[in-house]
Amino acid sequence: MSNPHVVVVEDEPAIRRGVTDALRISGYQVTEAADGDAGLQAALKRGVGLVLLDLLLPRRDGLDVLAELRKSRPTLPVIVLTARGGEDDRVRGLRMGADDYVVKPFSARELLARVEAVLRRSPGRSDGPSGAKLGAAKLDFHRREVRWPGGDRSELSETETAILTYLLAHRERTVSRDDLLANVWGIAPHGLETRAIDMHVARLRAKLKDPSGAPTPEAVVTVRARGYMAGPEFVPLEGRA
Repeated sequence: MSNPHVVVVEDEPAIRRGVTDALRISGYQVTEAADGDAGLQAALKRGVGLVLLDLLLPRRDGLDVLAELRKSRPTLPVIVLTARGGEDDRVRGLRMGADDYVVKPFSARELLARVEAVLRRSPGRSDGPSGAKLGAAKLDFHRREVRWPGGDRSELSETETAILTYLLAHRERTVSRDDLLANVWGIAPHGLETRAIDMHVARLRAKLKDPSGAPTPEAVVTVRARGYMAGPEFVPLEGRA
């Protein structure tokens, strides 16, 4: 499988050039953008498989770009590039659906590891189940969507899909946050704040609520002080969803 097309949205020329060179040396096709407007236009083009997005951008703020991307391409993987100390912005980015973040200054090795980890979570490369049932809802992990009997649908991001498939694949036990960091994010347990996981789980729970208002079983159950596990009514489907 060829490496995907990556859009790098970063206004600092030296950082943008370093990121772009590292990606190209590793075999990625790269498009550069120096401001939010240009970055959004580039990210929405056909064939783009990943966006590296700075938060402090001219013309259009990075969080605004992220919000627009989530409206138009809700499953497109996005890694936020953020300055050290900007915890509030990182938190907002994760809540809005960023798949991961890298804190500046970062090494090319760290960045490439994060890129590879996010891309490994593609359902096409997953060894987990292809679908699941949650109450009246059916989840299709290949299409990354949730379907309800009335015809309503909700789209899942790469990371959300990866969390669900991992929990289902290990439904007989509690999965710790460190376990999720290592096997979903693909990084060392202390390489990312655990609140990032909790935020993704919170977004998942919101997406898995029945739009009709009917009670919905829990897909992800919190086990206090230990982690998460698949809910008893969240079960894998045989074959395709």
